[in-house]
Amino acid sequence: MDTEAQPTERDRSSRPSEAEQHSAAEGPEDRSRSALVSRVAEWVPGGRITLTLLVCLLFLLLLSTFVAQPFQIPSGSMEKGLRIGDRVLVNKLAYRFGAEPVRGDVVVFDGTGYFGDADYVKRVVGVGGDHVVCCDKEGRIEVNGRSVDESTFLYPGDSPSSVPFDVVVPAGTLFVLGDHRSDSSDSRDHLGSPGGGMIPVGDVIGRADWIVWPTDHTARLHRPDAYARVPAPGARTSAGAHG
Repeated sequence: MDTEAQPTERDRSSRPSEAEQHSAAEGPEDRSRSALVSRVAEWVPGGRITLTLLVCLLFLLLLSTFVAQPFQIPSGSMEKGLRIGDRVLVNKLAYRFGAEPVRGDVVVFDGTGYFGDADYVKRVVGVGGDHVVCCDKEGRIEVNGRSVDESTFLYPGDSPSSVPFDVVVPAGTLFVLGDHRSDSSDSRDHLGSPGGGMIPVGDVIGRADWIVWPTDHTARLHRPDAYARVPAPGARTSAGAHG
């Protein structure tokens, strides 16, 4: 006669509990890692909550050091685009892998020994080898013989420069200007200072890519087209280039 097998009391007690099954599913590395976290959490005041906060802070520190960092705009030198109190997110990887700043980029750099003991935000107008002149017959800045129309980002009512200059940017450096030219201390004001007003590329912290605060002013910072037709240093411009 066929009978259904009924588990005995011994059979039921011999089954592994859920905790035992979970433990068996974990490998030796998982158990070791869990034990290590538990030991560290016991050592840290506040236990696992404090440990989690510390890990998050470490992550943010590494992110700010090597990837992206917020900077607050302290002055009106980059108006109309960047206002006093705006916070911009600076891409610190933009120039890490062989790439270098390009004309039109808004960069944050360490001005120690050149502009002052602080970080500054300016727009790149000339790169190594460029011949930058102010101004042409219409009052515009020339780069390598090409006049640049900066009206899309220049502060309303400002001229490209009230200070005439004629410079060749040394290799490995940048010529930078603020967008609010009448309220900006930039390369023009330091032509007689150490470095001739030029900023070493190595002192650039990163490229300002986003306005992240305040929320009603959040925007992506795009490189303007104004410099797109500027020829490479030493290249000859065609007739009518200033038109």
